[in-house]
Amino acid sequence: MDLKNEARALEYIQSAIANNKLVLPTLPEVALSVRQAVNSGKVSDAELARVISGDPGLATRLLQVANSPLYRARQKIESLQMAITRMGHNVIRNLITSLAMQQVFNPQSPLLASYFHATWKHSVNIASVSRALALHCRHLDKEQAMLAGLIHQIGKLPILTLAEKFPELAQDRAALDHLLNALHPTIGKIIMESWDLPEGLRKAAWEYLDFHRDPAPEADYVDVVQVAYIENELVTNPSFADLVNVAAVPAFHKLGLDPDIEVLEIEGVAEEVAAAEQIFI
Repeated sequence: MDLKNEARALEYIQSAIANNKLVLPTLPEVALSVRQAVNSGKVSDAELARVISGDPGLATRLLQVANSPLYRARQKIESLQMAITRMGHNVIRNLITSLAMQQVFNPQSPLLASYFHATWKHSVNIASVSRALALHCRHLDKEQAMLAGLIHQIGKLPILTLAEKFPELAQDRAALDHLLNALHPTIGKIIMESWDLPEGLRKAAWEYLDFHRDPAPEADYVDVVQVAYIENELVTNPSFADLVNVAAVPAFHKLGLDPDIEVLEIEGVAEEVAAAEQIFI
């Protein structure tokens, strides 16, 4: 089968998903349990701590992050319950999901490990900038913005998993890169429809490349991810400025940003981005 053809590859992936021959990425069990518990509105701090304790590695990471410069704790947080009480259920819910995302990006074989790692590194950067941008929008939750950045290219993972099974595709990097760029928004939408995340957050996985989108006058999570992505592309891809009229992208104006000024040059943003990236190292 010629999986280097975009239409055929998409048809194959959709069929494989429908027939359970290609497993979609899923959130780790503890992350799902935490989201369900918090969303119920009936869980206590102690009960939530017990749920998180079900994944010792994740529990340890949460305590490390709670004591990191990103959250500026005035006193050392020494227990999960203390972290939950101080940070609040909603922050914990989104933070646990974000920390668990790294497990989703683990390659199943070493063949394409560099692709998985590069996608994760890119997603962490976009997530960190998205979080920093959300700090300037009172109606947006900074932790949800960070999570939106982490999932924006989640659609690449099934394509990489497929490529691991077809060496002829894995070894043709140009063809694989084309499929990843062309198909990941469509696959991302399929994945997000199976995840228990707010719709406004999920849309980041398939709408962030629509540089003309303007559904409402107020900025949303797709807007912050889109601006973070554009800023990254302007630095890493010299031809991007010739392909996209950045000055006409509505997201910049909704966020009150000047497209000619690099986001990282805004006071305090670079420090916030560095602190956020640090929690995923």
